[in-house]
Amino acid sequence: MKVDILTLFPDMFRGVFEASILKRAQEVNAFNYRLIDFREYTDDKHNKVDDYPYGGGAGMVLKPQPIFDAVEDLVKAEKKKPRVILLCPQGERFTQKKAEELAKEDHLIFICGHYEGYDERIRQHLVTDEISIGDYVLTGGELGAMVITDSVIRLQPEVLGNDESAVKDSFSMQLLEHPHYTRPNDFRGMKVPDVLTSGHHGKIEEWRTYESLKRTYHRRPDLLESAQLSETEHKMLEKIKAEDVATDS
Repeated sequence: MKVDILTLFPDMFRGVFEASILKRAQEVNAFNYRLIDFREYTDDKHNKVDDYPYGGGAGMVLKPQPIFDAVEDLVKAEKKKPRVILLCPQGERFTQKKAEELAKEDHLIFICGHYEGYDERIRQHLVTDEISIGDYVLTGGELGAMVITDSVIRLQPEVLGNDESAVKDSFSMQLLEHPHYTRPNDFRGMKVPDVLTSGHHGKIEEWRTYESLKRTYHRRPDLLESAQLSETEHKMLEKIKAEDVATDS
């Protein structure tokens, strides 16, 4: 996958993109990236990429010309138009489902804004997606682009080393992930559940499913509204609810 990032602050990305999973993804040829300072595309003699908004108001607005020219330069030799993603607090909230959708693409372009906002023509005529990573405002789109890139690239084949890791993540399976334990079995009197050391794989999977449902019910019950549960999982959920009632009483 190719990832191009339009930003006024390319140095923000290098530490993140040259370490950990993103570095490994490059080593296995699953991912390469370019950082484009779109100030280099401005036709303003003072190298300005922003201006005052028509009609007045606080802050500055990114001009369309540098961003249009930068994106058009990046895609001019491509037959298939890539996904052009605008990082914006007004955009669609980012989810694991969106990450899985974007992971199927060959080329992503991120536009990272600063200042008050974007000229509306960028939204209307250039981008394919507007994405927000949460209901809060950052000083720019750079951190959002890092978050989305990490989430998408880790889904590429061979990046994690074990392809099942991504499949069983929280949200990928509609539910939050079950608890994990490792050695030692007994740490300061806190012991690993016996079932996990029993060697009985069927019982272990049953425990993991139950604990996943339990954690989702307690922490993110909204996820259960759209989750497609099996008959067995429905029975487990009813048992969890009954246990909570018994505990409260």
